[in-house]
Amino acid sequence: MGRSEIGVAVLGCGYWGKNLVRNFRELGSLRLVCDVSDRGCALAAELAPDVDVSNRFEDAFRREDVDALVLATPAETHMDLALKALEAGKDVYVEKPMALTVEEGEKMQEAADSQGRILMVGHILEYHPAVIKLRALIESGVLGETRYIFSNRLNFGKIRSEENALWSFAPHDIAVILRLFGEMPTEVTCVGGSYVKTNLADVTVSCLRFGSGRRGHVFVSWLNPFKEQKLVVVGERKMAVFNDVSQDQKLVLYNQRVDVEEGLPVLHKGDAEPVEIESREPLREECAHFLECVASRRTPLTDGRSGIAVLSVLEACQKSLGLDGTPVAL
Repeated sequence: MGRSEIGVAVLGCGYWGKNLVRNFRELGSLRLVCDVSDRGCALAAELAPDVDVSNRFEDAFRREDVDALVLATPAETHMDLALKALEAGKDVYVEKPMALTVEEGEKMQEAADSQGRILMVGHILEYHPAVIKLRALIESGVLGETRYIFSNRLNFGKIRSEENALWSFAPHDIAVILRLFGEMPTEVTCVGGSYVKTNLADVTVSCLRFGSGRRGHVFVSWLNPFKEQKLVVVGERKMAVFNDVSQDQKLVLYNQRVDVEEGLPVLHKGDAEPVEIESREPLREECAHFLECVASRRTPLTDGRSGIAVLSVLEACQKSLGLDGTPVAL
């Protein structure tokens, strides 16, 4: 474990922040961990005994050996912390969702632009080797024209009290769908139910309609009896399934299509083909990408603008959810 020239401070060492602490430490960039709770500070000291720990976020803004801040705090704190960091001349990596409204996201991007700083959003699935391979298969035409994508992100817990299942789970899949389709939806609908806490949806189903005629569907729930993280892409020639829960076959191609012969649909079923992918931790790839962008001043794959695009879809889905599934135009 060498020492990187880029110094990073991680703000928040909780459920997800601890993973960022581990990765940036192993990449040799971690200089400071800040958490307002005693428990978070104790965990940070255990994970990174050779790194400074503080219970004051302000310490990160002042450190001269810190070039960038990584925000793993609750989403409602993201904008204020990001604006302070950018004003202090720091680059920023912010976990999803980057903010709670499009307006907040745009303020963050405007500040990054005015300060000439890097702003990156933690859409981890875009760095998953299976998703990178899937993108390549689509772009090379292996699947033919993509027709629709649907995803299931289901589990039993962890139940949040600050954000609903839509905002907690769906950003992952929305980000991938937008990337794979290369366009924004023109209209969304969203329905769901609140069964644990009033007015906090535990399950939602979002439907995205695109100008090209393609569709995307995102089903999320933290009240499911089993864990499922699956994304299916249906193309005119082949279909692909990314199953992140699978241990050995995360990406599989299905040689299945429907042709119209003499006016009638004819099913063609072929064998399934497991696709070989590289064995790399997506979060490590994401963290390394951020460091490379800070060093080179290159725009990240998941930059602030891609984060705002995801926020736009989430915001429209939330509005539709509040209107019992009434379509909302973007």
